[in-house]
Formats: sequence, structure tokens, C-alpha cells
Amino acid sequence: MTNLLPSTERGHVNFGWLNSHHSFSFGDYYNPERMGFRSLRVINEDRIEGGTGFPTHPHRDMEIISYVIKGALEHQDSMGNKTRILPGEVQRMSAGTGIRHSEYNASPEEEAHFLQIWILPDKQGYEPSYGQKSFAEELEKNSMVMVVSPSGEKGSISIHQDVRLWISRMKKGQKETLVLLPGRHNWIQMVKGQITVNGQDLKTSDGLALSGEKDLSFQASEDSEFLVFDLA
Repeated sequence: MTNLLPSTERGHVNFGWLNSHHSFSFGDYYNPERMGFRSLRVINEDRIEGGTGFPTHPHRDMEIISYVIKGALEHQDSMGNKTRILPGEVQRMSAGTGIRHSEYNASPEEEAHFLQIWILPDKQGYEPSYGQKSFAEELEKNSMVMVVSPSGEKGSISIHQDVRLWISRMKKGQKETLVLLPGRHNWIQMVKGQITVNGQDLKTSDGLALSGEKDLSFQASEDSEFLVFDLA
């Protein structure tokens, strides 16, 4: 089973300082048919103007992942973390019993472009925690890199859910196959480029849900970047 979400059919808000597209219901955008996919609850593609950002606000019982595509984000939270998130880096914040944080564009002038991802944890009440790692070197050497997993396997960042996340950067004409365990579900989120996945064409910012596949076969028709979620 596959279900395509073209980029043009996502929810959209533009507040001037923030231009955001929502794959699933979020904020003022509500679609009862798009409340998430399995434990994947939010994928927002955000563009933040220079010198602006999200002031301090709370979260709880959510696994929050940020992936910067262009620019940089300044992060500060109630656990004492104060960091900068750069392209090629992945940040995971487990909100658990409660956390407050802010995220601002690190540049006073240039736009920051990133994906904000929320995943429901496997249970509530975890102690808040934080993880951040650069995968830039691995992405230069490999076309598909695991960046998030339940146990932190292969150097990935751990998460409180049965989810694995890969980032892929494929050159034009390149092919890759990802073998899956039985009974899994997958979401492909395009960042840029154009690929074919199990016969389905995807282009920049498209999303694709798949269930019951034995493997995922990718072919890039141009230089491409995308995320692959493997979900219970």
C-alpha cells in the first residue's frame, strides 16, 4: 500500500517571519485524514527569516527531531543546552515530563531552512534528554546514513520509539535498496531532487507512505536528498 502526499497539498501558513508547510495537522491547519502516520506525528518544513525564531515555549511527551537544510539554528533549553544546529546535523530532544526551549535563526539576515519532526514516544513520563550529532562526514561517503534508532545503533542518535531514520543523498542515476523487516511501515520525505521509490515518482518536498513492503528500491533521476522513516 502506498499513499502519495504531493508537496502542493500540504498545509501552509506564512507569518512573514515564518513560512511553514505541514505534512500533517498542526496548529491552525487541521485535516482529519492527516493526523500523522503511525508514531510519526509532525513533519513541518520551516523557513525562518534572519533575526527571528521561536521564543521560549514548552513541550512534553514528544520526541522532537530537527534537521537543518540551509543556514543554522540557535537552540537553548531548560536542561541547560545552548547549541547551534548546522546542515548535516541532527538534533533529538526528548521532551518527556516537560521541557522549555527556544530556537532562533543564527543569522541576522539569511534565511534558515529546516525540517521539524515530532514522533510520539513509546510511553509517557520519560526524563527529558537531548542528543545532537553531525553526520556531514558520513553523508559525504555514503548515500544512505542511519541517524536515529531506538538503541543508537551504527552511531545514530537514540530515540524512545521503535523508529529508524535514514538520511539519503543520491547522485543522478544512482540506485539503492533498503531491505525491511516484516510488518514495517515507511514514510519518505523529500528534501530536494527527484527519485523513484518502488515505482512511485517523488520530487522536492513530496511525501510518501508505504506499508507492507519487503524492501524499498530507490533510483535518483537527479541529485537528490530525502529522509526515510522505518516505523512499527
